[in-house]
Amino acid sequence: MERTFLMVKPDGVQRGLIGEVITRFERRGFKMVASRFERLPDARVMEHYAEHVQKPFFPGLKAYITSGPCFLMVWEGKDIVKISRDMIGATNPAGAAPGTIRGDYALEIGMNVIHGSDSVETANREIAIHFKPEELVSYTRIDEQYLYE
Repeated sequence: MERTFLMVKPDGVQRGLIGEVITRFERRGFKMVASRFERLPDARVMEHYAEHVQKPFFPGLKAYITSGPCFLMVWEGKDIVKISRDMIGATNPAGAAPGTIRGDYALEIGMNVIHGSDSVETANREIAIHFKPEELVSYTRIDEQYLYE
C-alpha cells in the first residue's frame, strides 16, 4: 500500500470543504492514517516548498499558505498517489475536469483548495516534513476485504 500527503489549503478550510474532501477519499476506499489542523509554521513552509523559494511567485504563495489554518492528512491505499491526483484535478482549475475537487470547487490557480503529492517520492518527503513516524496510525478497515483483491 502507498501513502500520500494531502492538505486542504486555507481557502478550502475557510470555505468549509474539509468534510467534502475527507468524504470523497473515504468513499473511494482510502484510509486516513494521520491528520492535523494547524497554521503552518514558516520553517515547514520553507521546507515543503523548497523548490519554489527562489521563484518570483513564492512570497505570494507563502503569504497565502500561512494566511489561515490548513488541514494536513496522510492517506493510504493501492495506487493512492496517482488516483488522488486524478481525484484532485489539474493544478489550474480552469483545466480541471468536473467531478474533481478543483473542477468542482476552485476558480484560481493560486487558491485551488487542496495540495496532493505528485509522486511516491514526493509523498514520502512531504509526510516526513509534516508528521513524525509515531503519528502515523496503522490499522485495518473492516471493509478492506471488499476493496482489494
